[in-house]
Parts: sequence; structure tokens; C-alpha cells
Amino acid sequence: MDSGNRNGAKFDKGAISTDYSADMGRRLLFLAVAVALALGIGFVVVHHLRARSEAQLASETKQNTSEGARVDVVTVGPLPATRSLTLPGETAAWYTGTIYARVNGYVEQWFVDIGDHVKKGQILATIDTPELDAELNAAKARFKASEAQVLVKQAQLEFAKTTYERWKNSPKGVVSEQEREDKKAQNAVAVAELNAAQAQAGRDQAEVDRLTALEGFKQVTAPFDGTIIKRDIDLGNLVTAGSTSATTPLYQMTQDEPIRVFVEAPQSTVAQLMPVGTPATIAVDYLPNQRLEGTVTRTAQAVNPEARTLRVEIDIPNSNRALVPGTYVNVSFKLNSSGLIEVPAAALLFRTKGPQVAVIEDGIVNLKDVTIARDNGNVVEISSGLKEGDKVALNLSSRIVAGERVEINELDKGHANGVAASGH
Repeated sequence: MDSGNRNGAKFDKGAISTDYSADMGRRLLFLAVAVALALGIGFVVVHHLRARSEAQLASETKQNTSEGARVDVVTVGPLPATRSLTLPGETAAWYTGTIYARVNGYVEQWFVDIGDHVKKGQILATIDTPELDAELNAAKARFKASEAQVLVKQAQLEFAKTTYERWKNSPKGVVSEQEREDKKAQNAVAVAELNAAQAQAGRDQAEVDRLTALEGFKQVTAPFDGTIIKRDIDLGNLVTAGSTSATTPLYQMTQDEPIRVFVEAPQSTVAQLMPVGTPATIAVDYLPNQRLEGTVTRTAQAVNPEARTLRVEIDIPNSNRALVPGTYVNVSFKLNSSGLIEVPAAALLFRTKGPQVAVIEDGIVNLKDVTIARDNGNVVEISSGLKEGDKVALNLSSRIVAGERVEINELDKGHANGVAASGH
């Protein structure tokens, strides 16, 4: 029976395979159509977006081209009638004195210290000089001996003179000519010996005077009114006369009323600072609320060839000693206008041709070569290349070239200098 069922139940494999293939083909065809449709839609969408973006970019480019880049400009003009120039300076004492010992000895006593104000001739210290004292006593003794020798020679001269007078006036035949000549010679010798004794006495007197003068230097005195700024001695110190490199000074002092202010001015200001009397204002950081007024008193009348600067001196009263020597100060000068054109430093372009300035004329960029006369930091003085009324661009981008159209944003000079200072 099983065998019969197996024989009776027959399957049509060819029909099943045909139906499966047809169904699979329809599915693949549908999938291909769907993919093609999706790709077509995607292509259309992407093409539309790209075309829209390109159109927008073209529109913006056209708008930017028609409007031009926006740049800050300032209208330039000549310098004001007067301007202020501030330079660093340094104060210096009117006199500076280093005091050395004039005699050898030991410091017996000192009376003043740093910061003390002293008067001319005031005793600063005393020096004990045992060797000098002994030399002076010996010199005085030699002088006394010389004076005694002069008296002896004077007596001998008197005797020789009277003897010669007697023999000279004696009748001929009483004394011989030889004896008369001998008495004459003895008188001449006595005169010479007296002169020699007097000369020796003079030398001994001079030595006494010299040593006496040195005795006066045992008291160290101030050479002028001033302030002690340094003391290098103490009790018992051995001091040596002289001012060589191996000799230690006793004191250093200064006179700071009036006081000098020295400034190294740039070569470009020589013509304006050379005349005596140019006003100046001195400011110092430890006196924030004070401004000291002065004028140019003298200049070096020559430019330092190494630094290309002119040394300028200002003398100012300092009775209250508000300023001390060696102080860093700021000195402001009021200078007359040079008639040059002034532009913010931000307007300068340093390119291969040298310094240039972009001048905007009817919205078009024109690069002009200029000559810099003086650089004052935030502003620069131009001697050629610009004229009054030119509109110059500030901080011009390197992508903007000559002939390009730009849109201007005009600034006032104060704002322009601020732009120059900040670099924006």
C-alpha cells in the first residue's frame, strides 16, 4: 500500500519552478524601477539645489562686486600750529663731587652720613696724621737751624766787609796788593755764603708752609652746598692721599638745586629743539600730581653719530628737592608745526616699492608712494606723496589692490588715532 501511494502521488517540479521564476522576475523589475525612480528624483533635487546655490552665490558676488569692500578712511590735513613731543629723560645733579683724602692717616672721626645736607666748608670728617705731624716738627727744626745759620753768615759778612774796607783804604806801601785782593775775595765769599744760607732758610720755610697746608687737610670739608649720597669711611680706617683707582673715596655728594634734566632727542627734531627757550614739561611717576615747567637751557650743538640724537639740557628749580639725581622722567616739548601732512600709522603700507598709502578717490583705491619725515608712534608725518584733503584708508587688506572699488566708512581723526594705536 505504501508502495502504491508512492507510485500514485506524483509532483510536477517543472510547474513549480516556472511559477517561482516568474514571481522573482516581477519583484526584481519592481525593485529596479523603484531604484531608478529614486535616483531620478534625487538627481532632480540635487540639480535644483545646486542651481539655486550657484544662483545665490552669483547674486551675492555681483552685489559685493557692485558695492565693493568696506574700508575705514580718514581725511588728512596739516599738523596743528603746535604739537607735543614726549621723550624719556634723566635728571642729573648740578654738581657731583667725590671727596678723597689729601693726607695719609687714620679716620679719627666722621660727622655726616648719607642724606645729610651740608654747607660749603662744613667739616665732614677728621684724619689723624702722626707721620705728617712728625714731618712738620722736623721741618720746623730745620728752618730754625737755617735761620741761625743766616745770622752766622751775616756776622761773618760784616767782619769780612769791614776788614776789606780797612785794607782797601790803606795807603800804598803799608799793605801789599795781594793782601788787599785777598780781603776782597773773603768779603765776596761771605756775601755768597750769606745768600746760600738765606736760600736754604727759604727752602726750609717753604717746606714748613707745605706741611702746614697739608695739616689743614686733616679736616675734610664740603666743597659746596649739597647732599651726602655716599659714605665709604668708618672710625680707624686707613686712608691714603690721592684719587687713583686704588684709592677709596671718603664721601660722594651732589648739589641738586637747581637740577638738570638731560634728553636724547631724535635727529628729526634738531631744528626745533636747538633754539634755547623751547618750553618743556617734566613728569615723574613718583610725583603723579605734579608737572614741573622748564625750558631748553642748552644743547650739545652736535648730533651723536652713533645714536643720531641731540643731547638737550633743561635746568629747573628744585628748592624743595622734589627731584633727585638719576631719576627717569618724561619730558614733553611744545614744538612749532613743520607744515607736513599727518596721517595715522595704520594708513601706512610697507610693500616692495617702499612705504605707500592707499588714497580713496571716487571709491577707487589708488596706492601712492610717500616719504616719511617723522614717526611719532600712532601718527606719522609725511613730507611728500599726499596733499591736504586726501582720504586715506586704514589697515587696508592685502587682498585689495589698486584700482579696486571700495565702500568707505569715514572716521574722525581722534577715532582714527585710536584705530592706529589698537591696530584694528
